[in-house]
Amino acid sequence: MAPAITMAADVELSPANTGFMLICSALVLLMTPGLAFFYGGMVRVKSTLNMLMMSFISMGIITILWVLYGFSVAFGADKGSLVGWTSDFVGLSGIDKGDLWLPYNIPVLAFMVFQLMFAIITPALISGALADRVKFSAWALFIALWATIVYFPVAHWVWGTGGWAFDLGVIDFAGGTAVHINAGAAALGVILVIGKRVGFKKDPMRPHSLPLVMLGAGLLWFGWFGFNAGSWLGNDDGVGTLMFVNTQVATAAAMLAWLVYEKIRHGAFTTLGAASGAVAGLVAITPSGGAVTPIGAIAIGAIAGVLCAMAVGLKYKFGYDDSLDVVGVHLVGGIAGSVLIGFFASGKGQSEATGVFYGDHSWTQLWKQLAGVGGVLAYSLIASAILAFILDKTIGMRVTEDEEIAGIDQAEHAETAYDFSGAGGGAAKTSAAPAAAGAGKKVDA
Repeated sequence: MAPAITMAADVELSPANTGFMLICSALVLLMTPGLAFFYGGMVRVKSTLNMLMMSFISMGIITILWVLYGFSVAFGADKGSLVGWTSDFVGLSGIDKGDLWLPYNIPVLAFMVFQLMFAIITPALISGALADRVKFSAWALFIALWATIVYFPVAHWVWGTGGWAFDLGVIDFAGGTAVHINAGAAALGVILVIGKRVGFKKDPMRPHSLPLVMLGAGLLWFGWFGFNAGSWLGNDDGVGTLMFVNTQVATAAAMLAWLVYEKIRHGAFTTLGAASGAVAGLVAITPSGGAVTPIGAIAIGAIAGVLCAMAVGLKYKFGYDDSLDVVGVHLVGGIAGSVLIGFFASGKGQSEATGVFYGDHSWTQLWKQLAGVGGVLAYSLIASAILAFILDKTIGMRVTEDEEIAGIDQAEHAETAYDFSGAGGGAAKTSAAPAAAGAGKKVDA
């Protein structure tokens, strides 16, 4: 993320940068419905709507919190290297339409709304680990508290001038630590508190709609160009273009690497593997793409694809129920992409910092990356587990066992994703149905 926290009203606006950032903001917002489809297809039929809603509700709750105080905490003036605060940002009350975010000459409001889309999708990522078993009301309260206590401060650490990770020199172009490690560690913290699904490791829990999974992965891939390339805030020095190229390259490499690993390990090239591999590559290149060459991006994508494919099976070995592999893909992929900067940073992208394989072969950047990864991971894991524990002991985090078995969609939303008794369901007939193709016989209602 390109640093800039200065407001001014006396500098000329860049219409090109502004338009670009608004388009990128819309692309990043599209990623949340894409995530909803990706997760929604991966669960069983009885949990489809709940999975969609766990992403969609983030678009409502986080938007309001971001406007009220989240933007101020994340990008306001630094307070002790841990949080930001600028009273003019509270409720956006002190921001004029002519105030610009420098040195990119875009309106403060354009930067604010772009960052809002990151704040929306990050808690939504956590939801995949909790599929089938969490009360919707408890989830809504959890993400409100989590964003306030975890995401907003961590965003300041990584991207806000004065944040400790920012000042240390940790490279995170678009969210390897602030988004993916943050969400993945939070997912692990929560599932360790709330426990496993009924039937975990006993009942089949296969994806009910792989076409939905592929649709979601495609929307994520498309929107991720705004997520990544947009994070250079429209600056035309070529870094944003490099990030765009590396996003495509790493994603392709990760998808192929996952499929090859899957074929060797399990004997088949699966559509779920292709979709998951692509997401793993997108995750890994998010922190690193502005600092590496396209060859480095291929290496990072391929490494992340294999590591994440290996990691998704760890839940069965260690007994934690990460329903849709948020830990395996987002936490592991985020760690891989962030740490590999310490090896593949070329010094020719967003900064002059070089990794072990370039320049003077210094290990300095690697240690910085490890510090950033460790700090965010530990804080998010512990804080998220504490939040989940408090909510579980007060309002309760889980639906009842009977509700989980019957289906969380009906229990929490009084709806089902598919009406099997209606048209095309084969369960109902009507004497009033018109003749089919002149055959004179009744058809399904």
